[in-house]
Amino acid sequence: MLESLIDLLPDLAVALGQTLAMLGIGVCAAVLFGGPLGVVLFVVGAGQSLRNRPLALLLGWTVNTIRSFPFIILLVALVPLTRLIAGSSIGPLAAAVPLSIAAVPYFARLVEQTLRDVPRGLIEAAQAMGASELQIVTRVLLVEARSGLVLALTALAIGFLSYAAAAGVVGGGGIGDLAIRYGYYRFETDIMVFTVVVLVALVQVIQLTGDRFARRLDKRQPGYARTD
Repeated sequence: MLESLIDLLPDLAVALGQTLAMLGIGVCAAVLFGGPLGVVLFVVGAGQSLRNRPLALLLGWTVNTIRSFPFIILLVALVPLTRLIAGSSIGPLAAAVPLSIAAVPYFARLVEQTLRDVPRGLIEAAQAMGASELQIVTRVLLVEARSGLVLALTALAIGFLSYAAAAGVVGGGGIGDLAIRYGYYRFETDIMVFTVVVLVALVQVIQLTGDRFARRLDKRQPGYARTD
């Protein structure tokens, strides 16, 4: 068992790099597009100064529709788009396309829910002082919710780590592909267990890192560090 694992280390390093690359692309897409989308979902929602019911319904329906697709089905359904963007339907870069599309609405909802936890009184106080909507978003909402946003990003990364691994089943490469090729097709259970241990370790690292940053940004915690 030990010898087979040692022989597998080069392949494991490559697979781990592919998985992290897919995850990184998906998380970056979620932050760049899902973050602003979540802010828009919040500010056009009921009870907000920019309330726009038709736009809120349209965005909400779109987000919910994409989120309702199981990832494997979404991955297959987006093959034509994946080929157009990545030039191929297999490989880590190709798998990152549906991963990113799935991550955007997922993170948007997390952002919207996190912003709803900001005390309404703070928003009303900023409005009373004449703050613009952009100032309220950047200086009140995002500042007050930053600890929760870090935790939301942490939850996204952990959830989509499993998606990145699942992408390997259909030719996406990475840890999932390694587990299928060696652990399943060759009946090498020890390798399957080892890949699971690696994924568990990654989850622990992501969660602990996210928790640490969230505590540092939480003004309610004794160790709060000012960043303004």
